[in-house]
Formats: sequence, C-alpha cells, structure tokens
Amino acid sequence: MSFQKIGVVGSGIMGAGVAEACAATGASVIVRARTNAGAEALLDQIDRSLAKQLEKGKRTAEDVVALRQRVTVTTHLSELADCEFVIETVVEDLDVKMELFRALDAVVSPKAIIATCTSTLPVIDLAMQVSRPERVCGVHFFNPVHAMALVEVVRPICASDETIAAVTEFVLACDKEPIEVKDRAGFIVNALLFPYLNNAVRLLENGVATKEGIDAAMKGGCGFPMGPFALLDLVGLDTSLAILDALYLEYADANFAPVPLLRRMVSAGLLGKKSGEGFYQYGH
Repeated sequence: MSFQKIGVVGSGIMGAGVAEACAATGASVIVRARTNAGAEALLDQIDRSLAKQLEKGKRTAEDVVALRQRVTVTTHLSELADCEFVIETVVEDLDVKMELFRALDAVVSPKAIIATCTSTLPVIDLAMQVSRPERVCGVHFFNPVHAMALVEVVRPICASDETIAAVTEFVLACDKEPIEVKDRAGFIVNALLFPYLNNAVRLLENGVATKEGIDAAMKGGCGFPMGPFALLDLVGLDTSLAILDALYLEYADANFAPVPLLRRMVSAGLLGKKSGEGFYQYGH
C-alpha cells in the first residue's frame, strides 16, 4: 500500500521534518498549522533543510523543486478530509493529542490511518478517541528527521496487522529503518536514553563533575557523538521533563523520576537551544 496524499498536523520542528520525509516518498502532503504564521514558519524550515541538503549534494536542484511543490499548508483541519494517512506531531500533551484525535475522527475517511509521532505517551489512549481504533498506531520519527534513520512503529493492542504493515511500508518508502515496538512508555530508545540523561543531571546536581566534564567523559569514554547535557539542550529540557514524567507514571522506577535540578531549570524557562539557554548558552 502506498499513500498518495498524507496529512501532517503540527508546524513545529518535527512537523516540518515529517512533512519533508512524507513528500520525499512522492506523496502530496498537506500540513495543518494553527496559525498562518506557523504555516509560514514550517515552509521556511523545509526550505532551509532542503537548501542545506542541496548544498551538501544530498539532493539535486530538480529533487528540491519537486519535493517542495508537493507540500502545501492550511489552517483548517477539514482540508485533511481526503488524506489516506494522517500523522500528528503536536505538543507532547496527552489531553491535547486526545482532543485532536477526536477532531480528526470527525474529518477523515473511516479508511484513513491516523498515527501519532509521540515519543512516550500511550498510543492506546489516542486510539480509543476514534471510531476505528484498529487504524491507529505510533510512528515515532527522530529529530532531525532528514538525518535520523530510525522510526519506531508502535503497535497498540487494538491495531490491525494491515495498519502496521501499511505504516511499515511507508517508513521504508521514506528510506528509514522501521522497528516495530509494543505500546509501552518510551518504546525502545527513550526508555533506555532518558534514565541515562536523568542520571547525568543527578551527577551534576551532586557535584560529581562539571557539565563539561561529564559531556567530555561520555564522548571520550563511550564514543557518543555528544554528551548528555548537549543532547538535553538539543531535545529541549521541557520535552525531556515531560518524557521522564510519562516514564515514571508508567513504571514507577526511581531512574525515571526527574532530578529536581531539571524541573527547576524548566520552571526558569531554561529550555535549551530553543530558548537560547539551557545547560549551555546559545546565540540567537
């Protein structure tokens, strides 16, 4: 099964990346943003991403033009009515996502598949908001989407084999590596990654070493491309806190309980690269 028209809901960094990946399959893509400004910002993000890929020789000028022409934007959810596949990439908030799924259920065809790009939240709770829960699954892309090869295809207990097979085929068409996972908080990557990040903050809070020292140790000692604090700033401290809260709610494991320093930094608006300052400072 190949999707000819795909809808993406959300105009942030992930929305732009997912829209670009969808368009690269040859499908027509329509992205729903809440505001005209958000829609314009999304198109700007895609243009910048494609320009960088063109500069590096990863795409030809013809590819860039063709891909860009396949992406349109709207502020009206109703314009996704004829999409065969819809991916939501909105804020990592269960109530917000559930409300969106109810709205999508009233708009899209009963034959459409609806997927969530959540990194941690329970997919089953979203599936239960629609009339055809067997046509709901998770499709967790990683940021930056154009550079990250992995996609976790999340199977809630209600998903049909046909849904998972269609979404897996779509991921392969995106030139990504699909890995099917059960619908458990954190799936594979975040369930392993975030205890590590959380414990790095704990080491810093306990004065074991400086953030620079901890980052250098994990790069030099484990061969990681970046240290935990640089990665936390890249992911966003608010996003990281939300993921840890969701993991702790699911497992009640102390490794997932957010370190107080992380929560206080989020309260102070120190969110990482997106705010200009987190564990490190960034020029904007």
